[in-house]
Amino acid sequence: MSQEALDVPGLLRRHDLRPKKRLGQNFLVDPLHLQRVVSVAGVQAEDAVLEVGAGLGSLTRLLAEAARKVVGVELDQRLIPALEEVLAPYANVEVVQGDILTLHPQVWLSRLETDPARGFVVVGNIPYYITSALIRHLLESEPQPKRLTLTLQKEVAKRICAQPGDLSLLALSVQVYGQPSIEAHIPAGAFYPVPKVDSSVVLIQLFDSPRIPQDLLPDFFQLAKAGFSQKRKTLRNALSGGMRWPASEAENRLHAAGIDPMRRAETLSLEEWGDLTRQASG
Repeated sequence: MSQEALDVPGLLRRHDLRPKKRLGQNFLVDPLHLQRVVSVAGVQAEDAVLEVGAGLGSLTRLLAEAARKVVGVELDQRLIPALEEVLAPYANVEVVQGDILTLHPQVWLSRLETDPARGFVVVGNIPYYITSALIRHLLESEPQPKRLTLTLQKEVAKRICAQPGDLSLLALSVQVYGQPSIEAHIPAGAFYPVPKVDSSVVLIQLFDSPRIPQDLLPDFFQLAKAGFSQKRKTLRNALSGGMRWPASEAENRLHAAGIDPMRRAETLSLEEWGDLTRQASG
C-alpha cells in the first residue's frame, strides 16, 4: 500500500478549492487510519469496489492497490480535476461524477465489470443523513453489494448499531438489511479539515434477503416512520397520528400484533416491527 500521505492541503490550494461543510467534506488523511478502513472492508485482489464519496482520492489509492477494480463516485464536480490527478497512476480506477442516490445502478455496475456471483464491495466516508437512503438504493441494484464499510460520525455509528430499547428509525433501516458492527474508531485529528467530532468505521454484513419480506418493506418503513415521528408519544398515539388511524384502531392493531399500545417506538425489536407490519398489511 502507498506509504506517502497525500498532501490534501497542498492539493486543495493548487486547485483553488475549499472544502464544503454542507457536503461533509472532511477528508481522511492519516495513513494508518486509511489502511485500517481498507482492512475492515476486507478488500481482496479479485474484488470490485464501489467507493461512495471519493473526495480527493486518499482512500481510493489504497483501494486501487488492494482490489481488481475501483469505481469512485463523487458528488462535487469541483473536486474531479484534483481527484483525476491523484488517480492518474491507477489504470484500474474509474471516476464517476454524480449523486449516488440518483445515479442508476447500471452506471456503476457496468464500470465495476462484475457479475452476480462475484458481487461488489462498498466503501465510503459519508454524511449520516444519506446512510439509510444509500443502503436502500444500493440494495435495489442487481447484484447487491456483499458488504458495506462506512466511515460515519461516532454517535451516528452507535445509533446504527443500537439494540432494542434504544433503536431509532436509522438503526431499523440498516438492521433490516444487514448486521452492523463498529470495527474501528477514528479521531477527529485524522481528517482535514478537522471536524468537531470523532468518527467510527461501521461494517455492515448484508443478509441474503431482508429480515422483512421484500413485498412488505414499503409498509414496514411507513409504519416505522409513523412510530418514530413523535418519539415522546406512546405507539398508540404516534401511529394514530402518523398513519391517520383512529386511536382505537391503532390500539387494536397493536394488541393483535402482541404489542402493548403504551410502549414507545424505540423499545420494539425488529421482529416486533415485522409482526406489526404483517398485522397491518393483512
